[in-house]
Amino acid sequence: MDKFVKFDGLVAPLDRNNVDTDAIIPKQFLKSIKRSGFGPNAFDEWRYMDHGEPGMDNSQRPLNPNFVLNQQRYQGASILLTRSNFGCGSSREHAPWALGDYGFKVILAESFADIFFNNCFKNGILPLVLPKAEIDALFGLTEYSPGFKLTVDLAQQQVVRPDGHVIPFQVDPFRKECLLNGWDDIGLTLRHADKIREFEDRRKQQLPWLFA
Repeated sequence: MDKFVKFDGLVAPLDRNNVDTDAIIPKQFLKSIKRSGFGPNAFDEWRYMDHGEPGMDNSQRPLNPNFVLNQQRYQGASILLTRSNFGCGSSREHAPWALGDYGFKVILAESFADIFFNNCFKNGILPLVLPKAEIDALFGLTEYSPGFKLTVDLAQQQVVRPDGHVIPFQVDPFRKECLLNGWDDIGLTLRHADKIREFEDRRKQQLPWLFA
């Protein structure tokens, strides 16, 4: 997992409450567990005019011109701005996989569903809960300022607008440390690789018949 310290990114506004995980990545795409390749199907039912299935050539599918992420001004966005209860519904980890593969590194919302919130941290995405007044202001700035970008400083725990306005945020210290160092669950385990090898070597000597 890549380290997350300080990040500058273009903001895309998804002005909806209760965006569930089936909207983020529909159920027919859950057959794969590779963690990659889901980006073209993120928000599939909103993004395209036809019904999507695994293996389709997405470059040939008709885009929905009314969906915000299809607008030219938001191409390359890496910060998703949304409303309350984002990521509700089933607990599929494919949802943050799809958002990360699309290119999002930060999600700003009024609130998140708990399991989705936890899964984001495990997959290198920073989900931030901000006050409704700040979210409202960011929606207005994004709409009326093409190319609107934000700086997200995890080390300092603040979101900085182009006008210098600082929005502080709270983050669990352990999750913060993991993102700053690029540690996913496997990375955390491998920090103790020497002790694991020592344990296995000792176990082979004590219980050799298990390894025959």
